[in-house]
Amino acid sequence: MECRQKENDRMCTCTYPGCSYHGICCQCIANHRRHGELPACYFPPEVERTYDRSIERFIQTRKRG
Repeated sequence: MECRQKENDRMCTCTYPGCSYHGICCQCIANHRRHGELPACYFPPEVERTYDRSIERFIQTRKRG
């Protein structure tokens, strides 16, 4: 399957400077999965900017509702 980086790049919500996976969803997900994390697109903007991509943080954001 071909990754449509140019299309994904416009929608990517990651604000981490210099992210080498920006817009390359398949590699981004694989990288975060290796580290027990979720990618930026799973988080609201105010949480994404903290760079805490932990599963625990994701669960906390879902409980707020």
